Amino acid sequence: MPGLIGKKIGMTSVFSADGKNVPCTVIEAGPCVVTQIKTEEKDGYKAVQLGYGEAKENRTSKPMMGTFTKAGTTPKKHLAEFKFDEEHNLGDTITVELFADAKFVDIVGTSKGKGFQGVVKRHGFAGVGQSTHGQDDRARKPGSIGACSYPAKVFKGMRMGGQMGGDRVTTQNLQVLKVIPEHNLLLVKGSVAGCNGSTVLINK
Repeated sequence: MPGLIGKKIGMTSVFSADGKNVPCTVIEAGPCVVTQIKTEEKDGYKAVQLGYGEAKENRTSKPMMGTFTKAGTTPKKHLAEFKFDEEHNLGDTITVELFADAKFVDIVGTSKGKGFQGVVKRHGFAGVGQSTHGQDDRARKPGSIGACSYPAKVFKGMRMGGQMGGDRVTTQNLQVLKVIPEHNLLLVKGSVAGCNGSTVLINK
């Protein structure tokens, strides 16, 4: 599906036509440059590679510099592939106006990393329960994990403590509230995974 690379600016709220205060996320969508065109004859599939954000030339590899030079553009920091129905040429610029007629979009982001967390915060466990019968230090413990002489192991997928966040998260069917082409801004209803300033992919 067609889309753009963007950056999460932050959250705000706007008033709807019926006077309701609607929370929304502000995203800087594009402008993106077509850096490469994938074809079925050469690559085995059809797609358009877009570049977003400026990168330093001395931090760009020579093969990628060749790609950017061929497209007639400066080095880009972020690259992603999308499938467009219409044809595009190398060096074409695609702006947020792509979403002018869109009602809903899917946005892919990287959730905030929260480090190593226990089962209460990570999975919503209630803990062992009341602090009675000598359970003065087990309020947030997971309790039994079900292993006995049979099966004598812990099954894979058991919900336990571990690293939380830092995952690729796709939020589907976010309503498009407003498109501001002069500032390359896209306002969508609700929240989007990631911190302010993080890179996101917007799929139409």
